[in-house]
Amino acid sequence: MTSSSTTPVPARQLHRGVVVAGVVASGIVVCVVALLAAGGAPKPLPAGLHGAGLPVSWAVPVLRLLADAAAIVCGGAVLAAVLLLKPEEGGKLGAQGLKAMQDGAVAASVWAVASIGGLIATASVILGLPLSHLPEQAAVAGQLDQVRALAVAVALTAVLAVVLSGTRTVASARVALVLTAAALVGPLLTGHGAIERTAFWTVLATASLVVHVFAATTWVGGLWAVVRYRGAVDRFSRLALGCAVTIGATGLLTAEIHLDGREGGWGLITQWVTTGYGALVFAKAAAFAVLVTIGWWHRRATLPALADRPALFYRLAAVELLVMAGTVGLAVALSRTP
Repeated sequence: MTSSSTTPVPARQLHRGVVVAGVVASGIVVCVVALLAAGGAPKPLPAGLHGAGLPVSWAVPVLRLLADAAAIVCGGAVLAAVLLLKPEEGGKLGAQGLKAMQDGAVAASVWAVASIGGLIATASVILGLPLSHLPEQAAVAGQLDQVRALAVAVALTAVLAVVLSGTRTVASARVALVLTAAALVGPLLTGHGAIERTAFWTVLATASLVVHVFAATTWVGGLWAVVRYRGAVDRFSRLALGCAVTIGATGLLTAEIHLDGREGGWGLITQWVTTGYGALVFAKAAAFAVLVTIGWWHRRATLPALADRPALFYRLAAVELLVMAGTVGLAVALSRTP
């Protein structure tokens, strides 16, 4: 006697899969549309000229987005183990903490692979060479600041993946948190924070950008961790409030420094509507306002009712993650926009 049956997918698992797919799609679609609309999208070379090619040029922002997403997931998992999840006696991680470490190890591996791809694509685009000719100019590529920064990120994320896979205590999770922060910093030092102005403004812009990214990674990654591991909502709510204030202040400062340019004066308001970069800054500000509104609604309505109606909180958190993914897509497009 034979019978055929299929095991139904649990509703919670199916819902989680839909949310993950929506988050990924949101980030990619927003990034591509923003690049096309603001003038940062790769353009075909004139006839007769040879370069990296459009597929490789498009791979740079896509791989950057993938690396950023993996960094956020990794950071959120490590943050959960250190701050949000209750450890066992003796400083050992509990079951959820160990699960977070394994998630973090996978995310760090993806981060490393995406950084390797980004390193190769970035070198190809900067040198204007097809990938097939890049090995011939490996020494020259190794002198590029962007390539060196990505190489450091690759090394750190590879070490991080190994550390996380063997982490069993809160103390070692703290070490992993420091490694995560170090891996985040490298590429930022050669990104759009390094503007051509006086040393003071360059340092201020870069420092503001680093703090901005740390706060954003904590906020987005922390929310993902709360949804993933279902713990410490109240503690994360307080942390998220501090992150939101920091993101707003540093985002405004960084945008003004860049939009001010070399001409002097305060150019933020006027260039919101006169430059593609300014338009993306405005779009990020609007998305940030939406996220702050959702956070306010969490504190006013969903947190007081969390014990009785937990589904309400997690549904709104899923919407918040979708908006956050779009905002990350905008940030990647912003880093590639003149």
